[in-house]
Amino acid sequence: MDWDNDPDWPWRSAAEDSPEELYALWQRAVRRSQAWLAEVLADGGLDQLSQSPWPYEVPSLRRLLIDLIEEYARHVGHADLLRES
Repeated sequence: MDWDNDPDWPWRSAAEDSPEELYALWQRAVRRSQAWLAEVLADGGLDQLSQSPWPYEVPSLRRLLIDLIEEYARHVGHADLLRES
C-alpha cells in the first residue's frame, strides 16, 4: 500500500463490499490465525521469542497473542458503542 499517495485507503477500502464479502474476509483471517496458532503450539509453544523484534524488546509469542486479543476486544467494544448509539 502506498500510504503517501493514498493515506485514507483504510477508510475507503471496503466501502463497496457487501456484508457477505466482509464476513468471508473475516472468516479467512480467522482460519489463517487458527492455523498459525496450531503451528506455533506444535513448534515450541507460546513462550518462544518473536522473530520480529519491537524497538525496545523481543516479545514472546504469548505477549503478541495477548496484545492481539486485547486489540480485538477493544474494537468489539467500539462496535458495541456504535451499535448502541
